[in-house]
Amino acid sequence: MEERWRVELPPAVRTPFEVFVNGVPQREGDDYELASDGRALLFRRELVQEGRLGFWRWFLGAWGIGTYRRNDEVDVRYTRGGRTLVAQGLAVTPPTR
Repeated sequence: MEERWRVELPPAVRTPFEVFVNGVPQREGDDYELASDGRALLFRRELVQEGRLGFWRWFLGAWGIGTYRRNDEVDVRYTRGGRTLVAQGLAVTPPTR
């Protein structure tokens, strides 16, 4: 079975919607697939989310010393009640091994 990174959609999100990873538009079929239940996005490519900052990274940042790590952000733009809304920074669940 192929590894997939999973992003759960908020309950308010209904099709049609647009998906962005780090601000870059994604295409269904090419970049992601919709889960069979329609409530999650499945990505073949690795998505990484940085967890909480450890003490030393926080401490260095407080002194203006940057430490940078990859942190993919998944956003979904959708329409509800005639208003355009964005679900930002959705949680990514890595594949189980």
